[in-house]
Amino acid sequence: MPPILDKFSDWAERADDTLTNIRARLGLLHPLQLVPYRSYGTTSRLYVKGRLLTDKGIKEPDPNDSRWHNLLNMYRRFDSNEISGALLSVQPADGTDHPVVTDDEGYFTLNLEPKVLPEPVDFLWYPVDVLLQQSPPPFPTPAGLNTQAMVLIPPVDAEYGIISDLDDTVIQTSATDLIRMARTVLLRNARSRLPFKGVAEFYRALQLGRNGKRNNPFFYVSSSPWNLYDLLEDFLNLNSIPPGPLLLRDMAVKRKSSADASAHHGHKLKEIDNLLLTYPNLPFVLIGDSGQEDANIYREVVRRYPGRILAVYIRDVNLPERAAMVERVSEDLLLDKVEMLLVKDTVQAAEHAAKKGLIFHEAVSAVEKEKRKDETASDGPEDETSTGKPVMK
Repeated sequence: MPPILDKFSDWAERADDTLTNIRARLGLLHPLQLVPYRSYGTTSRLYVKGRLLTDKGIKEPDPNDSRWHNLLNMYRRFDSNEISGALLSVQPADGTDHPVVTDDEGYFTLNLEPKVLPEPVDFLWYPVDVLLQQSPPPFPTPAGLNTQAMVLIPPVDAEYGIISDLDDTVIQTSATDLIRMARTVLLRNARSRLPFKGVAEFYRALQLGRNGKRNNPFFYVSSSPWNLYDLLEDFLNLNSIPPGPLLLRDMAVKRKSSADASAHHGHKLKEIDNLLLTYPNLPFVLIGDSGQEDANIYREVVRRYPGRILAVYIRDVNLPERAAMVERVSEDLLLDKVEMLLVKDTVQAAEHAAKKGLIFHEAVSAVEKEKRKDETASDGPEDETSTGKPVMK
C-alpha cells in the first residue's frame, strides 16, 4: 500500500477511536459484550480467543427478515466499536486465574496450561470462563459481564480431523462473481443463505467416521473476516453442520507488499500449519473449492506433511480454467500418493470417502437423500452444471 494510503488509514483509525471515546463519555455507546470464539487445544494447552465490543443489537436471524434488515445488520457488524486495553480474567476449570488485556482491535488471546480439565461437552468441547474485570476509561465496567469460550480437544480415539473451507465449499457465496457474492453476503442472513446440497449429512458422516463415536474434529479455515463470526456460527448451527473452530482473518486495512504471498493463501496456510503441528499424530481430510487457491494450498500442505493427508475434496465451481488447474494439481499429487478429487456434489465425495474407509457405506444413501431434500426445499437451482467427472488417474 502506498505511504499516503497508510497515513490515511492511520488517520481514519485514530478518528474512529476518538469518536468512540467521545460517545462513551456522553453515555451514547451501546452496552459492552464479550464475544467468545470457538478455538482448539490439547490436554496440556488451551488456546482461548474472543473479542470485547459494543453490542449493536443484532438479533437472531429470521427467514422473513427483509433485505434492508439484513443489510443494516451487516453494516452493524463492520461498524463495530472495539474496546482496547480492557482487563479480562480467563478462568479454566482448574481454578486458576489468568489476566489478559484486549489489543487495539478488542481481541483477547491466551495460550494457557490447565492443571485439570472439566468434563467435555459432546466429546470434544471444554468450556473456559472469561470475565471482564475492568474497562479502560471512559468506558463503563458492567457488573458481572462474562462468557464461556469453548475449546475443542480431539479425543485420543479420533480417527482423523477435517479441515474445510466455508465460502463456496459449505455455504453458497459465489465468490467468483463479485456482484452475486455482494448480493448474497450483504442481503441474506444465516437462515436465508443456503448450504450446498447434502453437505450437512456428508460432514456428519465424516464426524462419525467408522468408530461410531462422532468425535472426529472439524476445523473451518476461511478468509472471511472475524466480523462475520456470528453469522457463520449461526449458519452451521441452523443447518446441523458439525461445529468447529472458525479460523477467520482480521480485516486489516494495510496490505502486505506485493512480494508476499496473497492474504488468502498466507492466512490459510498458516492456520493449517498450526493445526497439523498441534496434532502431530492426527491425519486429516482437506475440503475446499476450485474458485480460489485451495488446490494449490492443499498441495503445499501435502508436501509439507507427507503421510498426514488421507484425501482432498475440491468442489467444482464450474469454471473450466479452474477445473483444469485442479486437474494439474491432482496429477502432480499422484507422486505423493494422495488423491485430490474435483467433485460436482457431496454425493460424489461421499462415495469416494466410503471406498477409502473414511465413512460407512450406508452414509452415501443418507447423503443422497438429504441432497434430494435440499433440492426440494431450495428456493432456486444450485449452480452445479459441471460434468462431475472426478479428477483422478
